Amino acid sequence: MLDVNYLRENYDVALAGLEKRHLEGGREMLNKAIELDDTRKRLQTELDEQLAKSNMLSKQIGELFKTGERAEAEKLRAETVELKATIKSLQDDQQTNLLELEDHLLQIPNIPHFSVRGGKTPEDNEIIRKWGEFPVLAEDNELPHWELAKKYNIFDLELGVKLTGGGFPVYTGKGAQLQRGLINFFLNQAINAGYKEVIPPLMVNEASARATGQLPDKEGQMYEMKEDPYFLIPTAEVPITNIYRDEVVNEEDLPVKMVGYTPCFRREAGSYGAHVRGLNRLHQFDKVEIVQVAHPDKSYEILEEMLGHVESLVQALGLPYRVLRLCGGDMGFTSSLTYDIEVYSAAQKRWLEVSSVSNFETFQANRLKLRIKDKDGKRSLAHTLNGSALALPRILAAMIENNQTPEGIVIPEAIQAFVGFEVLH
Repeated sequence: MLDVNYLRENYDVALAGLEKRHLEGGREMLNKAIELDDTRKRLQTELDEQLAKSNMLSKQIGELFKTGERAEAEKLRAETVELKATIKSLQDDQQTNLLELEDHLLQIPNIPHFSVRGGKTPEDNEIIRKWGEFPVLAEDNELPHWELAKKYNIFDLELGVKLTGGGFPVYTGKGAQLQRGLINFFLNQAINAGYKEVIPPLMVNEASARATGQLPDKEGQMYEMKEDPYFLIPTAEVPITNIYRDEVVNEEDLPVKMVGYTPCFRREAGSYGAHVRGLNRLHQFDKVEIVQVAHPDKSYEILEEMLGHVESLVQALGLPYRVLRLCGGDMGFTSSLTYDIEVYSAAQKRWLEVSSVSNFETFQANRLKLRIKDKDGKRSLAHTLNGSALALPRILAAMIENNQTPEGIVIPEAIQAFVGFEVLH
């Protein structure tokens, strides 16, 4: 959530940022926020004046009673009854105004970083760099991963439909070993890079979902419990980041680095077509997430460091990839700058997104009430960052497609010790 004082003091910058997102009514949203804040200030001034008057009358009444001027004291006491009603009315108006202001600020997305393009669609995203060569598959070995899954008994989508529904795969045999091995490899690499492992709950309350920006932006994409006020997590970012909700972190303890593996649950409403076949888009999938709490002066340096960590994982798996800097129209509601990493799928002959690495600046921290305390005791909002390191379904899809041979699927050397075999027959 953006601070209304920031919007007031940086109006032109904020407006230009919202225009990069191609947000309709951006100017009106900013103007309404400032108007609501003006009302807040006016109500606070009036309330302060009436409270001061009430305090003054209370003192006068006390003094009058002490001096025996009872009639005059009762006269002033009658005046305070009307004053109390005025104060109560102002307090009610103030509470209504504060709720309306907060609700309105929750509707305004983050302001993009100055380096973000103002495009509208994924086609406008900026390609930063590419790595690796496209694998050349033998003519008889160009099977997409959903056919490889049947050939080698890696995962079963039809069994998932039987047990739950579409988009809930069942990994079997060596496919399950491969999934578990990848998770352990990603966790091991993050821990070696200084991240502290966390195993969080898979359900969160509304406060947690609101603090990281899933509410009120993505409620339609989350699974909500029917009887209890909980949501299944769409990403480990939500519970891990919320560990620091309502916390004050000492400046010398930054950055805070956390990593967690969880299943993730997304409704993916409206997703259909060939591009969502197999593991390309699921309702439940596994992901290792890295999260950092950083000092504002260091957060963009840390963003590049996190991006480099994710790239090192993809390189270790030998998967050709490209890094994209997302344009304003394709960027998430809470992000100031996002890099996507896409790997090349040789059998599908297209790019598959496997990671997003984002800097939210103070947007989440403001909702979280997450602050930094410097050596002089001064407090300020932290910056939060997160990244997929990595999301497994499309990594697995590209890995088995790109490494298929007549003898079987060759397992990348970097994960053989985690998986327990070299070739999947």
